[in-house]
Amino acid sequence: MESRIRLGISSCLLGAKVRFDGGHKRDRYLTDILGDYVDYVPVCPEVEMGLPTPRPALRLVRDRQQDVRLRFSKNGEDITEKMQQWAHKRVKELESEQLDGFIFKAKSPSSGMERVKIYPENGGMPDHHGVGAFARIFMAHFPLLPVEEEGRLHDPKLRENFITRIFTLRRLRDALEQEFSYGAMVEFHSRHKLLILAHSEKIYREMGRLVAHGKTLPFESFLDQYRTLLLHALALKTTEKKQVNVLHHILGYFKKQLTGDEKAELLEKIEDYRNGLLPLIVPITLLNHYVRKYEQPYLRTQVYLTPHPKELSLLNHV
Repeated sequence: MESRIRLGISSCLLGAKVRFDGGHKRDRYLTDILGDYVDYVPVCPEVEMGLPTPRPALRLVRDRQQDVRLRFSKNGEDITEKMQQWAHKRVKELESEQLDGFIFKAKSPSSGMERVKIYPENGGMPDHHGVGAFARIFMAHFPLLPVEEEGRLHDPKLRENFITRIFTLRRLRDALEQEFSYGAMVEFHSRHKLLILAHSEKIYREMGRLVAHGKTLPFESFLDQYRTLLLHALALKTTEKKQVNVLHHILGYFKKQLTGDEKAELLEKIEDYRNGLLPLIVPITLLNHYVRKYEQPYLRTQVYLTPHPKELSLLNHV
């Protein structure tokens, strides 16, 4: 990595006392662990639009016309338009931050990414199908940018997927900053082939065709198409079946080098992973050993084998 990842984040998750009750929701994984690799760009919609701290609580309300409104829960004052006006201005400002993703505060009426409570105007039980007023505008403005909520990041698979996406996006930015060219993109794609394959074989093949014919397109058009396919692919979750397919694909590079015992051991570890007996890090570690032992230059470049810093221990839990 040439530069640090830049993530937008709900300010309260960093420990800022900006919540309606004057408190915060510091997430120590985000500040103390992921924070070693990330520069955060904090955003608090409610405070930044001018509300005080502490303040009356807000909620999403479905009115008689079935529109979702942002209102104070006690007196019913509607601040929907005020929030929308501020949010549209803020997302334009965030374009200059070169964000690699955003982490929202779960369940927040302004920043919740999904499953936010929506209360019926005439009383009754809320449903849980809302999106925070700011989060909705942010995600519409940056439709391909990786986004997550801090609560969902406690799920090992969701955490690994999100962090893989933001590290990959930063590598793409770094590659283009070093050399804004078709050649740089061919090299980038070559290094990320197996990572893409682990998420979507269909998009992997589509991206291969795009790269093969990339020089027939204006570079900006090629780059837009490539970035879109890349982020769509990585947004798809990996599965044990997809991972096993890639592991066997890598094994094929060693068919003339591994001893019988080495091949049998590797196949055993892959099957144990398939059956949920071992985490992915075990066959990956063994493959990395063979890459060094047998000097496989192509595999040495594959991001799939080291998609993020080992200190994050992400592959230990998937």
